[in-house]
Amino acid sequence: MTARSTHGKTAKTRTSRLAAVAAIAVAGSMLLTACGDQTESGSTQESSAPANSAPLFSKLPSDIQKAGVIKVGTDASYAPMEFTEGGKIVGVDPDIAEALSKQLGVKLEFVSGTFDGLITSIYTGRQQLIMSSMTDNKKRQEGLDDNGKKIGKGIDFVDYFSSGVSLLVKKGNPQKINSLDDLCGKTVAVQRGTIYEDTFKAQAAKCGDKKLTIQAFDSDAEAQTRVKAGGAVADLNDYPVASYIAKTSGNGNDFEVVGSQSDVGLFGIGVSKENTQLRDAVKEALDAIIKDGSYAEVLKKWDVEGSAVTSATINAGK
Repeated sequence: MTARSTHGKTAKTRTSRLAAVAAIAVAGSMLLTACGDQTESGSTQESSAPANSAPLFSKLPSDIQKAGVIKVGTDASYAPMEFTEGGKIVGVDPDIAEALSKQLGVKLEFVSGTFDGLITSIYTGRQQLIMSSMTDNKKRQEGLDDNGKKIGKGIDFVDYFSSGVSLLVKKGNPQKINSLDDLCGKTVAVQRGTIYEDTFKAQAAKCGDKKLTIQAFDSDAEAQTRVKAGGAVADLNDYPVASYIAKTSGNGNDFEVVGSQSDVGLFGIGVSKENTQLRDAVKEALDAIIKDGSYAEVLKKWDVEGSAVTSATINAGK
């Protein structure tokens, strides 16, 4: 009886131990399975989560994807296209850039400088884009100076805006200026390095002995001040800019726009010829905002709908 009791106790103990070992094994197996499920699930979730959900983020160069920003050079003295208000750069171009950023998934960060240094900033890599009401033309595309001499690599343009140029004169037009030909024998003011300076130079050649004197300044604001003070009879600007200045400066009492628009051309977003991937991504983003209507909303906000383009082009300027 004792032996049976002892045997029975031992058997029970072994059975309990075996059951415990089995239970531990099962529990361990379940734990490993659970851990495996968690790891697999986490890995699947991580691999399926996009790094950036913006439609065109993957089209950008890898260094820009990593940085999360595109540096944009501008001359913020050209309202309503780009100007400084409350310490912030605002206007048509910054608003278009904001719409582009939603497609590209990175910030377009504006930095203001002098207009005639913007293309050099692309050459040196200090900036990656130019958005500054810059007219797309062959001279800039090919890196040529006024005499056709090669001075740089040239840049590419993504064309986004169409505009002609107009003369801005003192309110009341005291010198009776109605066309470029009326400028012969007089003094004009203009921003240095712009297509408008080129237009005045071409007119000076036409004037011949009846000399046209050109005063060039670092900013258009300085040129406007010269006209307002009577030191020059006219400034030359893109029509939207000239119109905005005439409406707002001195509550509309400083300037007026005269004559008809001339030299209608395209504004382009400047980009290095060596960065075709960025250029093409910007072009695709521009087409996207034209299609979704956000481009039109920006132009309406600034009352420049007449300068809209219907599609993005590359180097379409003449």
